[in-house]
Amino acid sequence: MSRILITGAAGFIGFHLSKSLLDDGYQVLGIDNVNNYYDPKLKWARLDILKRYSHFTFQKIDIAGRKALTQAFQSFNPQKVVNLAAQAGVRYSLTNPYAYMYSNLVGFLNILELCRHNDVEGLIYASSSSVYGGNKKIPFSVEDRVDKPIALYGATKRANELMAYSYSHLYGLHTTGLRYFTVYGPWGRPDMAYYLFTEKISKGEPIQVFNHGNMRRDFTYIDDIIAGTRVALDMNYRCKVFNLGNHKSEHLMDVVRHIEEIVGKKAEIEFLPMQPGDVPESFADIEKSKQMLDYQPAINIEAGLKKFIDWYLEYSDETNQWIET
Repeated sequence: MSRILITGAAGFIGFHLSKSLLDDGYQVLGIDNVNNYYDPKLKWARLDILKRYSHFTFQKIDIAGRKALTQAFQSFNPQKVVNLAAQAGVRYSLTNPYAYMYSNLVGFLNILELCRHNDVEGLIYASSSSVYGGNKKIPFSVEDRVDKPIALYGATKRANELMAYSYSHLYGLHTTGLRYFTVYGPWGRPDMAYYLFTEKISKGEPIQVFNHGNMRRDFTYIDDIIAGTRVALDMNYRCKVFNLGNHKSEHLMDVVRHIEEIVGKKAEIEFLPMQPGDVPESFADIEKSKQMLDYQPAINIEAGLKKFIDWYLEYSDETNQWIET
C-alpha cells in the first residue's frame, strides 16, 4: 500500500485529494494546523469524513514547526508528499503578511528539506494562478514570465516554484508545481466569492462585487483539479510546473446570475472598486497539462455550481452537522 503524506489535509483541496486516494486504497497521513483563517468547524467536518478510513491518520501540525514535522516524516516514512498547506487568499495578505512568510516560505522550506533527507520519491505542491500577477497576455501560459506578482500571496507561491527548482537541481528531488485556478465545489472555502455569493443570496443579504462587476475568473471544479493532481502524483516529473484550470474565463456577473437561478432568489448587489492586489481576469492555458498530464477538465460552470449549491443547502450552518471531534 503506497504511503502519501498530505499537508493541508483539512483544507478544501487536501480533503478531496485525501478522500480520492483513500478510496483507492492508499495509506494517507494528513497534516493540518486547523487554523481559524475561516471557521474551523468546516475543517473538522472534513476530517470527520476522512477519519472513517482505517488507513487514514491525522496529526495536527503546523508545517512551519520543524520538530513535529520531522517526527511525522520519520514515523510515517512517506513515499510521496503533496504539500497543500499554505496561508491562502490575496486580500488577507494585505493585513497579515507575516502569516504568509511563516507558512508559505518557512513551512515550504521545511517540506523540501524533509523530502530531501527522507528519500521521498516525489513532491507535488500547490502553486497558484496568482503568480501571473498583472500579466496582460491572455490566456496565462506556464511559459510566460512571472516575475511581477502584485500581491504577497502570489510572490510567496512564485518563491515556492523557485525553491523547488533549486532543490530539484541541487539534490535531484522530483518536484511538480500545480498552478490552481479558482477552485470551487462542495466543501469549498467560505472566503471564496462563489461561496459568499451563494450564502448571502440564499439569506437575502447584499453581495459585494468588486471592479464594478468587470471581473473574469477561470473557475475550475474540484473533481477536475483532483484528477489533474492525481496524474501529476503518478507521473512524478523531475521538475515541472503546470496550469490546472478550466481553460474558460467566466464573467463574474454571469456566475452571479447562475447562482441566482439555482438558488431561486435575486441578488442585491453592491458594486465596489477593484481591491488592491486583485486582477481583472484569470484564464489558464492548459495545453502543456493536456499533453503531459492528459488533463481534460470536464465540468462546466453551470453543472459545478449546481453541485456546490446542492451541497451548501444540505450542509450549511443551520443543519448543525459540522461538529468538532
